[in-house]
Amino acid sequence: MSSQEVTRRGFLNHVGIGTAAAAAAAAAAPSAQAAEPGAKIKIIGVSTSLRKGKTTAAAVQRALEAAKAVAPDRIEIELIDIAGLKFPVGMLVNEPLAPGEQDDFPPIAEKLSAPDVAGIIVGTPTYFANMSSLCKAFLERWMVFRKNGFTLSNKVGGVLATGGARDGGQELTIQSVQAALMAQEMLVIGDGRPTAHFGPVLWNQGDDISKDEVGLKAADNLGRRVGEVALRMAGGAA
Repeated sequence: MSSQEVTRRGFLNHVGIGTAAAAAAAAAAPSAQAAEPGAKIKIIGVSTSLRKGKTTAAAVQRALEAAKAVAPDRIEIELIDIAGLKFPVGMLVNEPLAPGEQDDFPPIAEKLSAPDVAGIIVGTPTYFANMSSLCKAFLERWMVFRKNGFTLSNKVGGVLATGGARDGGQELTIQSVQAALMAQEMLVIGDGRPTAHFGPVLWNQGDDISKDEVGLKAADNLGRRVGEVALRMAGGAA
């Protein structure tokens, strides 16, 4: 088996799914191969705020809609809001789940590694110039993708960050998340022209980003750029 191939059983063992579940879902084995030229592709956005449905989720949704607008007939989008979900990091060192302990990572891992997913946009709030604790735990669990043949390789990655101040460390936060995506062999991009920087920096003013025209425009640029590059990687011009 080549380093790029992934066995279904191996993948599920790493994310913590038992043999019965592996057999039930065998037909959906992840692959690092690109979609067929002209086929539909999917871009998934993940909000890693501890607060469900708030400004980070809104910012990621904004970027997703801009991505879909690149080619509405070819690009599908999905927002995953992980607020309230659990990602035990002890599994990275083979610690078993405690009785009754919840692990919400396996089904999300299945979605992210699916062959038709061509792009992933990660959004996080900013705490002390870095990502949320939930985002960190979530990304640490991505080790499974490396162990199983780099199943996120060549998927397009974009990052945005929200914060309670205009200059609250969002760019440092974006770079920190980007580093994790680069370790997956993802094609990490910033927001597109005319801003063309690390990624969208959104200012949360009283639980509202709707007044931040600069940040929203950057979110549009990121989404558009992710859509364009994802289409090119899938074999079709944007």
